[in-house]
Amino acid sequence: MTRPGSAPTTPDGRYLVVRGRLWRCSDPSLEPGRRAELVAELMSARREKGAALRAGDPAARERARARVDAAKHALGERGPVWWDDGAPDLTRHLARNSPYADWYAALEDQDRDEHEGGHP
Repeated sequence: MTRPGSAPTTPDGRYLVVRGRLWRCSDPSLEPGRRAELVAELMSARREKGAALRAGDPAARERARARVDAAKHALGERGPVWWDDGAPDLTRHLARNSPYADWYAALEDQDRDEHEGGHP
C-alpha cells in the first residue's frame, strides 16, 4: 500500500504512517471533485497560516488555523471517524504500539532490506 517516496498506508486504508505515527486518512467515500476542493482549501489555509506566522499576525494565524481545522474535519481526517465498525481512532498513536504493529514491523524490515541491499 505504498508508493515510492510516499508515506505507507495501513492495509485497511485508515491511516498514513509518518515518522512512526498513525495519521488518519481522508474519507474514501468523498467524491473526487469534493475531495479536490477540500484539499485545495486545506493547502490555501496552510499557506495563509504560514504567511500569518511570518508576518507575526496572531489573529490571522488563528483564522487560518480554523480554516485548516474545518477542512480536515470535512475531509474526515479529524472529528468522528468515517468507518463504521466500531474501531477506535488511533491517530497519533505509534504504529509499533497499535494493532498495526506486526504490519509495521514487516514494513520496517522490508525497508531496511531494500536500503541494505538484502532480499525480501
